[in-house]
Amino acid sequence: MSPLRWTCKSTYRLADELRRLGHEVSQRTVCDLLAQLDYSLQSTRKTREGGQHEDRDAQFAHIAKQVTEYQAAGEPVISVDTKKKELIGDFKNAGREWQPKGTPEEIRVHDFIDPELGKVAPYGVYDLTANVGGVNVGIDHDTAEFAVESIRRWWREMGEAAYPQARRLLITADCGGSNGHRVRLWRRELQRLADELKLTIQVCHFPPGTSKWNKIEHRMFCHITANWRGWPLVSRQVVVNLIGCTTTREGLRIKAGIDENTYAKGIKVTDEELATLAIERDEFHGEWNYRLLPRTQHVQM
Repeated sequence: MSPLRWTCKSTYRLADELRRLGHEVSQRTVCDLLAQLDYSLQSTRKTREGGQHEDRDAQFAHIAKQVTEYQAAGEPVISVDTKKKELIGDFKNAGREWQPKGTPEEIRVHDFIDPELGKVAPYGVYDLTANVGGVNVGIDHDTAEFAVESIRRWWREMGEAAYPQARRLLITADCGGSNGHRVRLWRRELQRLADELKLTIQVCHFPPGTSKWNKIEHRMFCHITANWRGWPLVSRQVVVNLIGCTTTREGLRIKAGIDENTYAKGIKVTDEELATLAIERDEFHGEWNYRLLPRTQHVQM
């Protein structure tokens, strides 16, 4: 078989190769022939989610049932995740913004990290019922401690006032990352938060490979991305301001702030520490669905 049967050459090179083989053909003719064969220039499309778990749909139904139950009882339901880390400085930010003609925003040619400004990790908490959210903009590592601190700040600054009679909190989260279902530190820190707030904290994880279904992705993060499109994120305060002024016609409001704490990586949680957790697991996929009960006496660990 000719190697030209399967090729990624441009139409100009295809025409050159065909002429070497004795065919009188132009680049334009190659384009026309490809069009007749129903070919067109196309970019890749993100559609494959990887392996699909056999209980994927059942887990979606389980999450929907829990959310409906909590909302009917007036209890808070939040969706959480870490947004993509962003370089701070005069770097390219995807998208276009209205500017006077011929005066585009000038930015650096290369995206080499600025050692002084570094990156930020925006951790979001989205209230499914109230359509409001909080974003904790971290400047250090994206760890489970950071994730739970972000939830703590949302509760203290927004959730507590909105749900003064709350006895339970439902968290929907991805299966991986700093709030992954296998992360021991995530469960330990949630236990500490449950003890502190005297709330039962229930967690439902989305099945593997389905993070795009997490509500925060298409109800909050996408609007933040659209709001700061084309704007260089030249400082941490600019990030906070652009997140905080993100709104939608449906009434979305977001509160954002900087988290200047440092979070150590590689913290190990022992079996003995796990044994002290007041954790209850659902019969259906207890590794994805579980609750942490507030202990009557806070255990120092």
